[in-house]
Amino acid sequence: MQTHLNQQLKNLAISFASTFIHLLQYCTRRIQVKKWVTRKLWLNVHLFLALGVGFIFAILGFTGSVCVYREALDELLNPQLVIEEVQGGYQSLDQIMASVRSAHPDRHGEWTLEMPMSANGMMTAWFDKPRETYFERYAPLMVSVNPYTAEVVASRFWGQTLTTWLLDLHTQLQFEQAGWNVVGYCGLLLMVSVCTGLYLWWPSVQNIRSAFKVKFRSGLMGLLFDLHRMMGLLSATALLLLAFTGFHLSFPSVLENLSGSTGMAHGETGRTITSTAIPNNHPTGLEAAEFIARGPFAKAELRRVTTPDGNSGVYRVNLRQKSEVNQRHPYTTVWVDRWSGQIKEARNPAVFSTGETLITWMWPLHTGEALGAYGRLCWFLAGQSLFFLYVSGLVRWLHRKGKIRDRAINFMALRDFDVRLKKSVYQLLLSIDRWMNVLAQKALPVISRMVVTLSKWLVYGFDYYQSKVRK
Repeated sequence: MQTHLNQQLKNLAISFASTFIHLLQYCTRRIQVKKWVTRKLWLNVHLFLALGVGFIFAILGFTGSVCVYREALDELLNPQLVIEEVQGGYQSLDQIMASVRSAHPDRHGEWTLEMPMSANGMMTAWFDKPRETYFERYAPLMVSVNPYTAEVVASRFWGQTLTTWLLDLHTQLQFEQAGWNVVGYCGLLLMVSVCTGLYLWWPSVQNIRSAFKVKFRSGLMGLLFDLHRMMGLLSATALLLLAFTGFHLSFPSVLENLSGSTGMAHGETGRTITSTAIPNNHPTGLEAAEFIARGPFAKAELRRVTTPDGNSGVYRVNLRQKSEVNQRHPYTTVWVDRWSGQIKEARNPAVFSTGETLITWMWPLHTGEALGAYGRLCWFLAGQSLFFLYVSGLVRWLHRKGKIRDRAINFMALRDFDVRLKKSVYQLLLSIDRWMNVLAQKALPVISRMVVTLSKWLVYGFDYYQSKVRK
């Protein structure tokens, strides 16, 4: 009985394998016959995406690459936000919060103190819903405070500075929630565009060498097309990661549902926790709340502290452990009751599931924060490549439609221009040197006489002072 059953299973496996092989051969023949149809289909998809949303891709790439260095750009445009000389240690959190409240006495509710990322940086106090921008999707008040002196240096609204305006353009195209959704869908479309571009580039074994060549003598359009292919190939991996993480940041619930978690989106702090203690005359201060929160995480770094909102509010202390990849927005969080001084709850990323850990990588991957200085530079170049890919692809399409003519590239003319430019710069430097010499020769006698006269005055003044002293 067992032998007969084994034989039937063997015959069934052979039959299944034979059917699969015939089906594979049939599909292969169909693909070979209609290969040009498949390529044409993906070429049209790639073209329609470029013409339809390519300009949005270019905007998102340019603004995103600039936002990689948002903090540095903001400090460059606002030098008062950089502390030139570090003096001693930080003032207490209570003193800093008192200065903020003194500068803004009419703003009641929770404040969030964010620690600076460097020794020369400002501490930032965030007020989420100021009345001036209450109906905007996200436009908090940003108060910059010198942590060494507790002095309020600047008070600005999100979206009214160049860097935050660019970030809003990158995340929502300045169209509030509708723009936020459009950017998320563009992340999906960008992944499709990159994948179709890779398919169109993918060469056969015989043409693998020519696929990596850039032909400099094939005319301007040929060179532009080769550069388009190479730029797309070099930036494909980075663009796929940026598009995927960007889609998640627009629609975080997708990965949260897959991982079975909540409150993991960027900027969220988990579930709302309220105080159950009776209000008293001895509330816990900011400094004490931070000290209590460090109990379970003694070696963690403080990143931000949020003050309680109303009598039922609690302190929310955000810390960063060394194992966390997220620098600015880590997930280690401790809730401390203001009235009892007890820890209400603690969130520890060390015990996250695999899905939750994956979510913690989304923001630092998208900003390049997780990849270090060289990674951020690669992200900057990848964002800029989107603008080049759009322009070069558009020019290529206009050429094929007969709107733009091809032109030969005269590299000898460029070389001659380079030689002339170097010669002109050299002559300019010679002229500057000659004029400086003439100026020095004419000015030297005048300067010498001034020095002699000044020294005589000094000697005379010193002698006069000595004579007064003797008398």
